[in-house]
Amino acid sequence: QVQLVESGGGLVQPGGSLRLSCAASGSGFSINTMGWYRQAPGKQRELVATITTGGSTNYAVAVKGRFTISRGNAQNTVYLQMNSLKPEDTAVYYCNLGGPYAGRNSYWGQGTQVTVSS
Repeated sequence: QVQLVESGGGLVQPGGSLRLSCAASGSGFSINTMGWYRQAPGKQRELVATITTGGSTNYAVAVKGRFTISRGNAQNTVYLQMNSLKPEDTAVYYCNLGGPYAGRNSYWGQGTQVTVSS
C-alpha cells in the first residue's frame, strides 16, 4: 500500500505564509511526478503545482509568483511554500504522486486544510 501524508495546513491571515509537506511511503511504486492539488467547498479539484523528477515545475496561473513547489533530497517528499496567501486560496490541499490521470498508478494523500481568513 502506497501512502502519501500531507501536513502543514492551518489557519492563516491574508498575506501570511504556510509551508505544506508531503511524504510518500510504501512499496510497488516508482518515483515520478508529484504535485499539489486543491479543492474548495462546492468546487472541483484543481491543479496547484507539479514537479517532475528532473525538477521541472508547472503552476496554476492563480498561484504563480506566490507559491513554490520543491522536492526533498529523497525524492519521495514534496513541499509547497505558499506566500501572500489570499482568502481564495482556502481549500483542502492534496498531494499527488504519478499524476491525476494515471489510474492505478496515481496516488493521493488524505488532504490538509488551509484556511485564509482574518
